[in-house]
Amino acid sequence: MTETSQTQMTPPGGAKPRSPEFRLAADALRGLRQDMFHDAFAYRPLPRMRVDGPLTRRLPEGVRKYAAWTPHAVVLVAALLAMGIANTASGDGDSLRSVVCGLLALLPILLTLIRPVGAFWLSIAATPAAGVFGTSWSDWPWLPGSFATHLVVMTVVALRTRPRIAAWMWVLTGVYGFVAEIFYQGGYYSSNTLPLLFVSAVALLVVTVLQVRREAEQEVTAHQSETAHERSRRTLLEERTTIARELHDVVAHHMSVVAIQAEAAPYRVQNPPPELEQAFVTIRENAVAALTELRRVLGVVRAEDYEAPDAPQPTLAELDTLLANVREAGLTVEKAVTGAVRELPQGVELSAYRIVQEALSNALRHAPGAAARVEIGYVLGGLGLRIVNGPAPAPSLTKSTHGAGHGITGMRERVSMLDGEMTAGVTGDGGYEVAVFLPVPATAEETA
Repeated sequence: MTETSQTQMTPPGGAKPRSPEFRLAADALRGLRQDMFHDAFAYRPLPRMRVDGPLTRRLPEGVRKYAAWTPHAVVLVAALLAMGIANTASGDGDSLRSVVCGLLALLPILLTLIRPVGAFWLSIAATPAAGVFGTSWSDWPWLPGSFATHLVVMTVVALRTRPRIAAWMWVLTGVYGFVAEIFYQGGYYSSNTLPLLFVSAVALLVVTVLQVRREAEQEVTAHQSETAHERSRRTLLEERTTIARELHDVVAHHMSVVAIQAEAAPYRVQNPPPELEQAFVTIRENAVAALTELRRVLGVVRAEDYEAPDAPQPTLAELDTLLANVREAGLTVEKAVTGAVRELPQGVELSAYRIVQEALSNALRHAPGAAARVEIGYVLGGLGLRIVNGPAPAPSLTKSTHGAGHGITGMRERVSMLDGEMTAGVTGDGGYEVAVFLPVPATAEETA
């Protein structure tokens, strides 16, 4: 025979454990206090309407300025209508009673413009006051003016706040209505709490659906903006990674050549002096050390499956082959070279080749069948590039899903890496132009 014991977790201090129902009720009361009592009369003015929508954009500039106040005008019109209903319902020849009933219907609606939750409480408080000044044969507890006022107030407050507050207003309205019916109903024609609850439930349901839809659209828009930003950032990082890989390959090749030549140089001279041999040894050691450090720093940008190209990186000397491939793809392209053609640093040559390649690729994607022109200018102090294409002969009915500006981002990264300048934009005839200047220091030109 075994003895089992059951333990029950108790809160600190020996207090009795709370049941789930108690915790649910406590959470509900905290939510009620937070939504309906905490800062109930806080100043929250109704913002003006945006005028960049599909309809307001078509309005004249002078009218559009006043269209921003449309929500305030709608609330004011609703307040005047409620005041008119209250005046008409209490029209028994007593002007003072009509004025009081009209103000009790007008003020809560106007208060929704600056203190929405407080307007609800003012409407609740104004309802029995209007019952005192109203006629004894009216419906109870909501006189016609109070009925219209409270319905408008709940709708406006629900539009300005979150859906949970709409639920609390509906519940509190029902509690007040049933309590008023139980304790004081004599002398009145009939009760109208249930009709008010039904009509307000429909209105609040419509408002809640619109709010949920609006919040969902805002969330989708925010996610789309965040996704576009992340995509642009990822493309930028990928392009920088590509540039770093190419830079690593170019510099590593040159450093390897320096190390090999420094090692072989003493054997090309008969009886070299010790100082010369030591100088070449130092050069080789520094070249190997720099190459090792370069591989350590820049080698981290390589993917696991990345393999360094066996062939040398392309330069402007291979540009004719690139243009021939582009012509075979359907793009009419011509090349113009100005200035004295000379060999430039390999980094400049590679970046210039990649810029031309990307610009022509964009022309193939976005303007198929168009004519393009590549201009290369060897000027003092650098290299100028201009790639321009005309509009497509027959615009495509389907929007291209490629590009999305990422090619331009890569070009700008390459130009920025070389401290160059770049402009890109649509031409007057509907084509596209990319203009680049890559500076080359005088010492680099002399040693190239």
